Amino acid sequence: MVEQHYTILDKAGNQLRVNLKRDKRLKKTSRWERLPDGSIYLRVPYRLPRRRIGPLLEQIAGQLDKITASHTRRNDISLQKRAEVINQKYFKGSIQFNAIRWVSNMRTRLGSCTRGGRTDGEIRLNDKIRSWPDWVVDYVIAHELMHRKHPNHSADFWKDLIATYPLTERARGFIEGAGFAAGRPNEEESGY
Repeated sequence: MVEQHYTILDKAGNQLRVNLKRDKRLKKTSRWERLPDGSIYLRVPYRLPRRRIGPLLEQIAGQLDKITASHTRRNDISLQKRAEVINQKYFKGSIQFNAIRWVSNMRTRLGSCTRGGRTDGEIRLNDKIRSWPDWVVDYVIAHELMHRKHPNHSADFWKDLIATYPLTERARGFIEGAGFAAGRPNEEESGY
């Protein structure tokens, strides 16, 4: 089915475009994410009745304000500034993200980036890497920012990351060495 377009208002009265697509893979739940241009991309179950779209759009509009408030609370100011500099320097400011913070509950991952839903665009970094060299931490930030463009570790993801962040291979070598020193095997796809 062709995409449908709607407009919702946030609490400040700003209009936001919603691109709705019916997805045969979804059975019960809807998924949405904020796109870099500020619009909302909403996927709904293929057979979702039209009468349920209005309330769903109202629910999303309400969540937008909660997201903004939660991003403000969860933000680590110096880390946010660092990510903004990396975004400008390596991505020309084209990557849209909402918050970045240090967390202490990650066991093996070095970072994560959410796509869609209430926490869309939140980047979390493992606080165990705080003492690592800046260029390695910058790589992890660039890696997570790249996930806003490519959701997985596809060939395009690696090609774009290597082309964008010049110390990618060196940083990956550092991470692999740190893992080896800690007794962990190479965790290529574990989310760093």
